[in-house]
Amino acid sequence: MNTDIFFQKIRTYHNISELAEKAWAELLQYKKYKKGDNFVAIGQHPTKVAFIINGLFSQNFITEVGDVIIKYFFPEQRMAASLSAMLANKPSIFYIEAIEDTSVFEYDFFEFKKLFDNHPDIAQFYIKYNELHWIIEKEPLEIQMRTDTSAKLYDDFLNKYPRLSKRLKKHHIASYLGITPTQLSRIFFANK
Repeated sequence: MNTDIFFQKIRTYHNISELAEKAWAELLQYKKYKKGDNFVAIGQHPTKVAFIINGLFSQNFITEVGDVIIKYFFPEQRMAASLSAMLANKPSIFYIEAIEDTSVFEYDFFEFKKLFDNHPDIAQFYIKYNELHWIIEKEPLEIQMRTDTSAKLYDDFLNKYPRLSKRLKKHHIASYLGITPTQLSRIFFANK
Protein backbone atom coordinates (compact mmCIF):
# COMPACT_ATOMS: atom_id res chain seq x y z
CA MET A 1 0.00 0.00 0.00
CA ASN A 2 1.31 3.41 -0.99
CA THR A 3 2.20 5.57 2.04
CA ASP A 4 2.10 8.93 0.21
CA ILE A 5 -1.18 10.04 1.84
CA PHE A 6 0.30 9.32 5.26
CA PHE A 7 3.49 11.30 4.77
CA GLN A 8 1.67 14.17 3.01
CA LYS A 9 -0.39 14.58 6.17
CA ILE A 10 2.65 14.23 8.45
CA ARG A 11 4.35 17.08 6.58
CA THR A 12 1.44 19.43 7.31
CA TYR A 13 2.65 19.38 10.93
CA HIS A 14 6.41 19.26 10.37
CA ASN A 15 8.60 18.62 7.35
CA ILE A 16 10.52 15.38 7.86
CA SER A 17 13.52 14.23 5.87
CA GLU A 18 13.51 11.38 3.35
CA LEU A 19 15.68 9.36 5.74
CA ALA A 20 13.15 9.87 8.55
CA GLU A 21 10.30 8.95 6.21
CA LYS A 22 12.06 5.75 5.20
CA ALA A 23 12.70 4.76 8.83
CA TRP A 24 9.10 5.47 9.83
CA ALA A 25 7.70 3.71 6.74
CA GLU A 26 9.39 0.51 7.89
CA LEU A 27 7.10 0.54 10.95
CA LEU A 28 3.86 1.07 9.01
CA GLN A 29 1.46 -1.83 8.54
CA TYR A 30 -1.72 -1.66 6.49
CA LYS A 31 -4.73 -3.12 8.30
CA LYS A 32 -8.52 -3.23 7.89
CA TYR A 33 -11.08 -3.13 10.67
CA LYS A 34 -14.69 -4.14 10.16
CA LYS A 35 -17.49 -2.01 11.57
CA GLY A 36 -17.72 -2.86 15.28
CA ASP A 37 -14.11 -4.09 15.62
CA ASN A 38 -12.01 -2.65 18.43
CA PHE A 39 -8.67 -1.04 17.71
CA VAL A 40 -8.16 -0.66 21.48
CA ALA A 41 -10.12 -2.53 24.17
CA ILE A 42 -10.81 -1.42 27.74
CA GLY A 43 -8.18 -2.93 30.01
CA GLN A 44 -5.73 -3.54 27.15
CA HIS A 45 -2.16 -2.26 27.37
CA PRO A 46 -2.17 -0.60 23.94
CA THR A 47 0.97 -0.33 21.85
CA LYS A 48 -0.25 0.92 18.46
CA VAL A 49 -1.17 4.18 16.75
CA ALA A 50 -3.50 4.12 13.74
CA PHE A 51 -3.64 6.65 10.91
CA ILE A 52 -7.11 6.51 9.37
CA ILE A 53 -6.95 6.11 5.59
CA ASN A 54 -10.66 5.43 5.01
CA GLY A 55 -13.42 5.01 7.55
CA LEU A 56 -14.11 6.22 11.05
CA PHE A 57 -13.11 5.31 14.61
CA SER A 58 -14.61 6.59 17.85
CA GLN A 59 -13.06 6.73 21.31
CA ASN A 60 -15.58 5.57 23.91
CA PHE A 61 -15.86 4.95 27.62
CA ILE A 62 -18.55 3.25 29.65
CA THR A 63 -20.08 4.95 32.69
CA GLU A 64 -20.74 3.18 35.97
CA VAL A 65 -24.38 2.68 34.91
CA GLY A 66 -23.36 1.19 31.56
CA ASP A 67 -23.93 4.15 29.25
CA VAL A 68 -21.51 4.49 26.34
CA ILE A 69 -20.06 7.99 26.00
CA ILE A 70 -18.19 8.96 22.84
CA LYS A 71 -15.23 11.13 23.74
CA TYR A 72 -13.78 11.65 20.27
CA PHE A 73 -14.15 10.81 16.58
CA PHE A 74 -11.20 9.87 14.37
CA PRO A 75 -12.10 10.40 10.68
CA GLU A 76 -9.76 10.17 7.71
CA GLN A 77 -6.25 11.53 8.15
CA ARG A 78 -6.36 11.55 11.94
CA MET A 79 -4.29 9.48 14.34
CA ALA A 80 -6.09 7.22 16.80
CA ALA A 81 -4.45 5.88 19.93
CA SER A 82 -4.78 5.46 23.67
CA LEU A 83 -1.86 7.81 24.15
CA SER A 84 -2.33 8.38 27.88
CA ALA A 85 -2.36 4.61 28.55
CA MET A 86 0.77 4.11 26.47
CA LEU A 87 2.64 6.99 28.09
CA ALA A 88 1.68 5.81 31.59
CA ASN A 89 2.14 2.11 30.71
CA LYS A 90 -1.33 1.41 32.11
CA PRO A 91 -4.41 -0.36 30.76
CA SER A 92 -6.72 1.76 28.63
CA ILE A 93 -9.82 3.11 30.40
CA PHE A 94 -11.67 3.49 27.09
CA TYR A 95 -12.03 1.63 23.82
CA ILE A 96 -11.55 2.73 20.23
CA GLU A 97 -14.06 1.16 17.85
CA ALA A 98 -14.59 1.21 14.09
CA ILE A 99 -17.92 2.94 13.42
CA GLU A 100 -17.49 2.10 9.73
CA ASP A 101 -15.32 -0.40 7.90
CA THR A 102 -11.96 1.30 8.29
CA SER A 103 -8.52 0.94 6.73
CA VAL A 104 -5.47 2.26 8.54
CA PHE A 105 -1.73 2.43 8.63
CA GLU A 106 -0.72 1.40 12.11
CA TYR A 107 2.61 1.38 13.84
CA ASP A 108 4.06 0.42 17.20
CA PHE A 109 4.25 3.54 19.38
CA PHE A 110 7.31 2.39 21.33
CA GLU A 111 9.28 1.54 18.18
CA PHE A 112 8.22 4.93 16.77
CA LYS A 113 9.60 6.74 19.82
CA LYS A 114 12.95 5.00 19.34
CA LEU A 115 13.24 6.89 16.02
CA PHE A 116 13.49 10.22 17.88
CA ASP A 117 17.20 9.81 18.71
CA ASN A 118 18.31 9.47 15.08
CA HIS A 119 15.51 11.57 13.54
CA PRO A 120 14.79 14.72 15.59
CA ASP A 121 12.45 15.86 12.80
CA ILE A 122 10.12 12.96 13.75
CA ALA A 123 10.26 14.09 17.38
CA GLN A 124 9.33 17.61 16.20
CA PHE A 125 6.33 16.19 14.33
CA TYR A 126 5.24 14.35 17.49
CA ILE A 127 5.46 17.52 19.58
CA LYS A 128 3.58 19.67 17.06
CA TYR A 129 0.85 17.06 16.48
CA ASN A 130 0.21 16.60 20.19
CA GLU A 131 0.35 20.32 20.95
CA LEU A 132 -2.31 21.00 18.32
CA HIS A 133 -4.70 18.12 18.93
CA TRP A 134 -4.28 17.42 22.64
CA ILE A 135 -3.78 20.96 23.98
CA ILE A 136 -4.80 23.73 21.56
CA GLU A 137 -7.96 21.96 20.32
CA LYS A 138 -8.80 19.90 23.40
CA GLU A 139 -8.77 22.46 26.22
CA PRO A 140 -11.34 24.87 24.70
CA LEU A 141 -13.52 21.89 23.75
CA GLU A 142 -13.50 20.59 27.33
CA ILE A 143 -14.62 24.01 28.61
CA GLN A 144 -17.26 24.30 25.88
CA MET A 145 -18.67 20.83 26.69
CA ARG A 146 -19.17 21.89 30.31
CA THR A 147 -20.57 25.39 29.75
CA ASP A 148 -22.55 25.55 26.48
CA THR A 149 -26.16 24.48 26.06
CA SER A 150 -26.93 21.25 24.22
CA ALA A 151 -28.38 23.24 21.31
CA LYS A 152 -25.19 25.33 21.03
CA LEU A 153 -23.01 22.21 21.24
CA TYR A 154 -25.03 20.59 18.45
CA ASP A 155 -24.81 23.69 16.22
CA ASP A 156 -21.07 23.92 16.81
CA PHE A 157 -20.66 20.21 16.03
CA LEU A 158 -22.56 20.60 12.73
CA ASN A 159 -20.48 23.65 11.77
CA LYS A 160 -17.16 22.08 12.71
CA TYR A 161 -17.86 18.61 11.23
CA PRO A 162 -20.46 19.01 8.44
CA ARG A 163 -19.31 15.92 6.51
CA LEU A 164 -18.84 13.82 9.61
CA SER A 165 -22.35 14.52 10.92
CA LYS A 166 -23.84 12.97 7.76
CA ARG A 167 -21.94 9.71 8.41
CA LEU A 168 -23.07 9.31 12.02
CA LYS A 169 -26.26 7.99 13.53
CA LYS A 170 -28.15 10.25 15.91
CA HIS A 171 -27.16 8.13 18.91
CA HIS A 172 -23.45 8.68 18.06
CA ILE A 173 -23.88 12.46 18.01
CA ALA A 174 -26.03 12.40 21.17
CA SER A 175 -23.44 10.28 22.98
CA TYR A 176 -20.66 12.68 21.94
CA LEU A 177 -22.68 15.69 23.13
CA GLY A 178 -23.57 13.99 26.42
CA ILE A 179 -27.32 14.00 25.81
CA THR A 180 -29.95 11.40 24.99
CA PRO A 181 -31.10 10.71 21.41
CA THR A 182 -34.53 12.07 22.43
CA GLN A 183 -32.97 15.36 23.53
CA LEU A 184 -31.06 15.51 20.26
CA SER A 185 -34.28 14.97 18.28
CA ARG A 186 -35.92 17.87 20.14
CA ILE A 187 -32.95 20.12 19.32
CA PHE A 188 -33.00 18.94 15.68
CA PHE A 189 -36.70 19.72 15.24
CA ALA A 190 -36.42 23.04 17.10
CA ASN A 191 -33.74 24.10 14.57
CA LYS A 192 -35.96 23.30 11.54
